[in-house]
Amino acid sequence: MIRALIFACAASLLVACGDTSRPVRQFAADAYPLQLSDWGVVHAAHDRLSLGNGFLPYDLNTPLFSDYAHKLRALWLPPGTHARYTADGVFDLPVGAIISKTFYYPRAPTPQDAVLRTDDNSGDFSGEGLDLRRVRLIETRLLVHQEDGWDALAYVWDDDQTDARLEIAGDLKQLHLVKADGSAAAINYVVPTRNECANCHATDHTSGKLQPIGLAARHLNKIYEHYADGHASQLSRWLERGYLDRIVEPVPANALWRAGAFDDLEHRARSYLDVNCGHCHNPKGAADTSGLFLNAAETSMRRLGACKPPIAAGRGSGGRHFSVVPGQPDASILIYRVGGTDPGVMMPELGRTTVHEEGLELLRHWVESLPGVCA
Repeated sequence: MIRALIFACAASLLVACGDTSRPVRQFAADAYPLQLSDWGVVHAAHDRLSLGNGFLPYDLNTPLFSDYAHKLRALWLPPGTHARYTADGVFDLPVGAIISKTFYYPRAPTPQDAVLRTDDNSGDFSGEGLDLRRVRLIETRLLVHQEDGWDALAYVWDDDQTDARLEIAGDLKQLHLVKADGSAAAINYVVPTRNECANCHATDHTSGKLQPIGLAARHLNKIYEHYADGHASQLSRWLERGYLDRIVEPVPANALWRAGAFDDLEHRARSYLDVNCGHCHNPKGAADTSGLFLNAAETSMRRLGACKPPIAAGRGSGGRHFSVVPGQPDASILIYRVGGTDPGVMMPELGRTTVHEEGLELLRHWVESLPGVCA
């Protein structure tokens, strides 16, 4: 009886989730379509962006910062397959899995290229999809699990928001970000090249193979607010849908980074560093030789930067002597680089052209709170 109810529930969710008239299609690595619509991942029509048949939307406790863009994330697994749960790393997803991430901004009243700089996404949704009258689509990125590994693709949306085109060489969108006070700043939103995707997603520097980043228990352990039938625990919903083989308690959870969240300052700052920096700054990542490890598993304050001199000084240090100087954010290389926009200085190196002012403030407060003195 219980199993029958679970399957009935899963069936009803499949009907509720997205555009059931368009089946998801899979393609060989040498035959990727030029148009996003050929995949069946999302469908734009009637002022609504709908998820494809069987796609399950999800969110992260603390997401990667991308020039204040909002993101609609979703996962599709081939019928009869599931992800294998692990407490520490990224879930093991089956061959054929497709992860989609649509980047967009809430629209500002004027001018045409103006979008809102806000963390509030409550007005973005129409069911499990997006209300195209209220948002401007920029790009949809796909991670596709082929037999020989993961492939990364970026599709850039056309101006009338009907379809998106594959851009292997990336793209650039000129936007005006409008703050709540009405002030605006021009930005060049950069769509990454196919090769640039590997700079973040090759989380194991030795193998060089691409991997998902956000599909780990600590990122996903939260309540999702925008299911078609209301809010629910993400991991429980994955289990109900058959997208996850099991859940093992206790489940780790990163913090919500925003000011005012119930998590303490240390947890919020570490979660922010984990998702924004930890995919490179870990013992296997591209920044392994730096000795600065910012992933969630790290416990040594020295390796987290406290009183740690840089391996290679130079312009990136800004004349500062330590990655983190407890109690002194302005003397810390970490704060200098997160607060920069010079391509030769800023960290992360890719994925942003602006400073995340709220994230920088969080890290400044964290450094101010740290005890100790650098000799």
